[in-house]
Amino acid sequence: MSQPSNQLQTQFERLKRNKLFELFVISVILVSALLIGAKTYPLPPQVVTATVILDYLITLFFLIELTIRFIAEPHKKRFFNNFWNVFDTLIVLVSLVPIENSELAVIGRLIRVFRVLRMVSIIPELRILLTSLVKALPQLGYVMLLMFIIFYIYAAIGSTLFEQINPNLWGDIAISMLTLFRVMTFEDWTDVMYETMAVYPLSWSYFLSFIFLSAFAFLNMVIGIVVNVMEQEHAKVREENSVAEGTNEPSLRELQQELKEIKTLLKQQK
Repeated sequence: MSQPSNQLQTQFERLKRNKLFELFVISVILVSALLIGAKTYPLPPQVVTATVILDYLITLFFLIELTIRFIAEPHKKRFFNNFWNVFDTLIVLVSLVPIENSELAVIGRLIRVFRVLRMVSIIPELRILLTSLVKALPQLGYVMLLMFIIFYIYAAIGSTLFEQINPNLWGDIAISMLTLFRVMTFEDWTDVMYETMAVYPLSWSYFLSFIFLSAFAFLNMVIGIVVNVMEQEHAKVREENSVAEGTNEPSLRELQQELKEIKTLLKQQK
């Protein structure tokens, strides 16, 4: 790479890391989001024209910002290895297609809605949050499976006991599961409970035990899993940042490896 190219890459890298530039990009994304919301209201023709011009200017800015990020990348081939870079590129490229007055205008507006998600690609904390949620999905899947089993058991019991009381709420197991979802979200659940208590005075134990399992126990399990994954992601990001900054601080994995080697040497000496 030539010297001018190196200088341009260095300058763009500094610009990309500049906090004021990041704040400006975030501000443009917020304006883009507000613009999308404004188009849902009836507007005068002059305002509609202004919003169209502003939308083109925002798209042009996103194209320039994406070009700056691409040039600032030391390894150009790795730029598209990042999911968010690919996502931003697709959103910008599709936004460049002039389909405002065509049959695809609705699709164009829907795609522009996703430009709000560029906030995630710009703010690292949001990226960590979303990545944590995605990585927690496999563990959350088992929690959801166990929750479905609890739902199914309670729905079967409720349909058997309370069908004669109110068929609209307990007519079959599917309707019973919907009723239990209403109970779990605390949507007038006391009305459902008092209706059954008129016939079965001890039916309160059925509802309270279900609420304890679904609304409290499972919710805490979900929160615990997500928080645990988020801590792992924060630790991973800190380790990557320390490596990128060239610090000599050993990572947890390196310390564990060194400790293992020390134990092996001690055993050999014995």
